[in-house]
Amino acid sequence: ISPRWEVGFATSDGTFQQVSFANSISTIKGGTHVNYISDQLAKNLIAAITKKNKGATVKPAQIKNHMWIFVNALIENPTFDGQTKETLTLPASKFGSRPTLSEEFMKKVQKSSIIDQVLNWAKFKADQQIKKTDGSKRTRLTGMAKLSDANNAGTKHAEKCTLILTEGDSAKSLAVAGLAVVGRDNFGVFPLRGKLLNVREARHDQIMKNEEIQNIKKIMGLQHNKEYSNVSSPRYGRLMIMTDQDHDGSHIKGLLINFLDHFYPSLHKIPEFLVEFVTPIVRVTKGSQRKNFFTIPEYEQWIESTPDSKKWTAKYYKGLGTSSDADAREYFSKMSKHMIPFATMEDEERPLIDLAFSKKKADDRKDWLRQFKPGTYLDHNLEEIPYTDFINKELILFSMADNIRSIPSVADGLKPGQRKVIWGCFKRNLKKEIKVAQLVGYISEHAAYHHGEASLAATIINLAQNYVGSNNINLLMPNGQYGTRDQGGKDHASPRYIFTEVSPLTRMICHPEDDPLLKRQTDDNLLVEPEWYMPILPLVLVNGADGIGTGW
Repeated sequence: ISPRWEVGFATSDGTFQQVSFANSISTIKGGTHVNYISDQLAKNLIAAITKKNKGATVKPAQIKNHMWIFVNALIENPTFDGQTKETLTLPASKFGSRPTLSEEFMKKVQKSSIIDQVLNWAKFKADQQIKKTDGSKRTRLTGMAKLSDANNAGTKHAEKCTLILTEGDSAKSLAVAGLAVVGRDNFGVFPLRGKLLNVREARHDQIMKNEEIQNIKKIMGLQHNKEYSNVSSPRYGRLMIMTDQDHDGSHIKGLLINFLDHFYPSLHKIPEFLVEFVTPIVRVTKGSQRKNFFTIPEYEQWIESTPDSKKWTAKYYKGLGTSSDADAREYFSKMSKHMIPFATMEDEERPLIDLAFSKKKADDRKDWLRQFKPGTYLDHNLEEIPYTDFINKELILFSMADNIRSIPSVADGLKPGQRKVIWGCFKRNLKKEIKVAQLVGYISEHAAYHHGEASLAATIINLAQNYVGSNNINLLMPNGQYGTRDQGGKDHASPRYIFTEVSPLTRMICHPEDDPLLKRQTDDNLLVEPEWYMPILPLVLVNGADGIGTGW
């Protein structure tokens, strides 16, 4: 690489090896000259390895273990560790020359088998660590306060047991109320906190630190890399997903299917191992008559085809917590109607799950979403649900809804949540200032806002912020401390202390005379905000648009 330095590289069998000379003296234990070269190689290889596999966490010392290095150097006034001169100790700054490996040399090193060797070693180590957290077929589990374990779990009757995974604690209390009908011998309940980790491209340390995943493994008694042909070895013979019937519930089901497909694909081949528990999302009543709908498109079709649908009273079951204990007992007494198994997975269906959850497939998801036809829904009268139907008819609805709520409309530059706020202010005919916390209550009531109060308060605050870098035109007025540029607006006062009102510009931009032309939407039997406003300025350009959806 220079008149004073000769360097050679080869791969080793898992331990660092070197042959080196300093001024023709054989340094059999290496030294600073060998370290100088190996550090450069390791730094370059880490970048190449991260590019190839972001999930692999590899340190320079671990890469060096796969190197075999030859160094022949001419060094000014070398110093050694002793009379035998086995190790060069001179600091690199005093070598008298700076050996720098060329880009061409680095490329040749990358083309060798070292990257694959390091990745295989990292995978082997990760598998070893994951194996340490494996579950086992034990009759009693300790340390999981929220688990209501089945009496027969981990016993010789474990195959008959079903673990119900619920979306949150309130759904767990619904499932526990339902256990009064089916008993606790063969049914256990465990609540999930929010959404499961997408394990497909997660780093090894993320998976190890994820309590949810470790708990599911322990409760189910699952073992890493094990091929399951039947359910005699796990603690439970069946896994039931019980989520809200909304789009996020579909996403949680998808994430759980993705987790099983990534780590335990053989479980998908076992008939009726994975089942979902469906509950109504809308219930309509008229006198003693009652109808349940399991999907919104199904309910919308019923409204269109029923002339006297206005005479029926509709109740929207946003979460499982909306159902009463009596409802829970009714659901569990008609188990066969509410429990639908997933079909066994065919090999050609696995790429579909990869399409939905792989970070590398964002462009493919765009094409997938372009083929979506409005009115698509998954028929819950099926004997079993094929994974193809789940991805293309149920999960696709979440992905569409995710884009609609996360990415502003080109028409008015607003997301649905923001549009509800503006519409609510117009409807209330706000002339004077109002406390943000009060406005939250009004919009939840009148605009059928289906998410939490905290996120609605954050939306109102974001619409009113006017520091440099927030809004060029703030549609609401920031009367109080609404945050600063220094903290990105996060240092605003609590919603119960700050006030807002409609900015004088807002009604000029969204002119009242345009209102009769707007297409109003109905939600929860309420006439709510329009599909979009028609501002006289393109707000999407004035305030900018950002948001992360699915595929975009």
